[in-house]
Amino acid sequence: MDAVFRALADPTRRSLLDELFREDGQTLSALAERFSMSRFGVMKHLKLLEEAGLVLSRRRGREKLHFLNPVPIRLVHDRWVSKYAEPWAAALSGLKTRLESPMEKVFEIYIRTTPERLWEAITDSEIRGKYNFGSEITSDWTPGSRFEMRHPAGGLLGEGENLEVDPPRRLVQSMVALWSEDVKSEGTSRVTWEIEPVGDSCRLTVTHDELREGANNELYGGWPMILSGLKTWLETGQLLTTPGSLMYS
Repeated sequence: MDAVFRALADPTRRSLLDELFREDGQTLSALAERFSMSRFGVMKHLKLLEEAGLVLSRRRGREKLHFLNPVPIRLVHDRWVSKYAEPWAAALSGLKTRLESPMEKVFEIYIRTTPERLWEAITDSEIRGKYNFGSEITSDWTPGSRFEMRHPAGGLLGEGENLEVDPPRRLVQSMVALWSEDVKSEGTSRVTWEIEPVGDSCRLTVTHDELREGANNELYGGWPMILSGLKTWLETGQLLTTPGSLMYS
């Protein structure tokens, strides 16, 4: 976490995160226009934010887009914000971003585990329930097959199709969220899980895209907590106890 705190210590880097919070998926040129420093200076700050995992970059054609990754901040939150203070902190710092259509959210986290173990944690219903708000997931995990997310008591929380299944590297799914009236009208979006081994760990990147412009934050806002819970369980065997982490258990 030292790299995260070092990155956040600089006011310019915090301002860059504010800009990506306001409008995610920006180019270096777009960001540089908002600062009274050279393009090279902005690039150096972005590099430090990327090294800390707070910013992710993705190529889209000839452009390189930068995305805010809130997962490291969520890990700091889970470590030091009590379950009693969490609702107040969430109310004061909730993330809500409007992008050009279609919306795309990218999340990245490093977990000390093997690709096989991480794949199992993503696809095994019992394990999934330990970090995915307590919900169960069922599927035969073949390309074109259906998956369902359910409340342990049987209520359907979401459903979709497994578009690509390449264990233990890549899983692409279409998804229709059904857990609340607010998200039911959002329609179908897409979730891509990508696993890359890095030394004795794995880099897990989750991309939630094909979201409509201004999509309800409830549809994608839970990813930082889900990924924090996944990392916590795989590395320690413990469950997160933050409010909402076991919502459906």
